[in-house]
Amino acid sequence: MGEIAHGLERALCTRPVPSGTEARLRFLLAAHRGSTRQVAAVLGVSQRTVQRWVTKKPGARRSPGPAQILVIEEAVLARWQPRIRARRQARAEAEGFVFHSRARFGFAATAGSSDDPRVRRITQYLSGEVARELFAARDTGAGEPQQLVILARALGHAYFRDSGRRAHGMQIAFTDVEFADFSIR
Repeated sequence: MGEIAHGLERALCTRPVPSGTEARLRFLLAAHRGSTRQVAAVLGVSQRTVQRWVTKKPGARRSPGPAQILVIEEAVLARWQPRIRARRQARAEAEGFVFHSRARFGFAATAGSSDDPRVRRITQYLSGEVARELFAARDTGAGEPQQLVILARALGHAYFRDSGRRAHGMQIAFTDVEFADFSIR
């Protein structure tokens, strides 16, 4: 998951997602009313494996492997605050959001021009249409490059082109994203 996807996930949640594997397993158990059988079905492992992961007995406890840790993380993210996430997504799609980033950004112009791509810190309001496009891309499994194209087009229109009043026909460069945060009101 890239910086943009992480930023979208952080913006949709009001509380941080459990960070450790043990905390994530406890969340999954609580979400399934303590049923290790249901958690095992969700994770695609045996019930006994889940019991070994969560047992309190010192000698019987086992840790999940790297592949299982990724499956656990995905299962938690899919179940974390579903109603709040849906409300915040709907609000972003209706009202827009503020995008905060530090990245290489500018026109794909000749070297030395004032708008040549350079590392900039950007804070810019983007419309609900951009939010709808980003969420649709995320939901279809689009990767970071496709999301960068969507944001570059929107940032170029709002930031450089002054909502279409100047700099027509210039290509926008938006690369090397250091961080990407989204503020949904």
